[in-house]
Amino acid sequence: MFRRSGRWPRAFAARELPRRRRCRNWIFPATGRSTPRLALDAPSLPFAPVNAQGYLASSRIAGLPARLRPEGSKASQPRTSKAGPGRRTRRRLASAEVLISISAATLAYIDDFLPEDDALISARRNAAEVGGAAPVSPLTGGTLRFIAAAIGARSVVEIGTGCGTSGIWLLRGMRPGSVLTTVDSEPEHQRLARAAYLAAGFPPSRYRLIGGLALEVLPRLADNAYDMVFCDADRLELSAYLASALRLLRPGGIVLFNSVLPGSAGTERLPTDAEAAAAAEVREQVRADERLTPLLLPIGNGLLAAARHGGSS
Repeated sequence: MFRRSGRWPRAFAARELPRRRRCRNWIFPATGRSTPRLALDAPSLPFAPVNAQGYLASSRIAGLPARLRPEGSKASQPRTSKAGPGRRTRRRLASAEVLISISAATLAYIDDFLPEDDALISARRNAAEVGGAAPVSPLTGGTLRFIAAAIGARSVVEIGTGCGTSGIWLLRGMRPGSVLTTVDSEPEHQRLARAAYLAAGFPPSRYRLIGGLALEVLPRLADNAYDMVFCDADRLELSAYLASALRLLRPGGIVLFNSVLPGSAGTERLPTDAEAAAAAEVREQVRADERLTPLLLPIGNGLLAAARHGGSS
């Protein structure tokens, strides 16, 4: 009967064919992750073939985003003819190029919004020559200056002097007559930082350079006496630096950690596995601590900030 009329049973046409067609034309990770257009659970489709990478086989893999394509699949690359990519592919590539260009131009404008003067440029050049102390970016430095000015910082602790770039930004945001206490274990870094501060116009009374390991120096600083603590030092000691900062900060004070996300930006090197684990641990500690109001900023490789609430530490 159905063959004469050319019709299929309603139940079969409405349920089986759509499921079979969808399975044949789309892929989904075995974990149940769906594409933007469909949300089917792979285990619920027993007739769907699964490849070695755990993805359902597909004849339209090329139409999916790259993050959803199985590696090694013949269809993992966009299908093109001998004459080149098709019109739809060309439109997608053009749109992607426009987005990338806009993003790059925006980031370049943000970095150039706060141009560095001769003192900062010289400090950055010294850091590149000496090595081992990646200077903060202009955007990170501008953020430090803004926060110091916003809270009217009088006393600031910097863990990791470097060659003076971040210290100049901090001093420019702090109140007149305030003092920056900066700690570093490298005498050469502190020598260059002192010269950078003088070149920026800050007299010796505005800063205090302390040589030595931070975990040995910080216990000698007074409790609840500082408005701001900025840490840009050994990533393996971040949790210990956080504990020290909570002791040093006044109620309402702010602690900041530079480069707490994986990746490499500018002159910074990629973190080791141990450093990435330590950064993840301090991020979680800051977020879970009820004494702190946390904020993770997408600046550089991640600038983690937290304001300490009132009360005892």
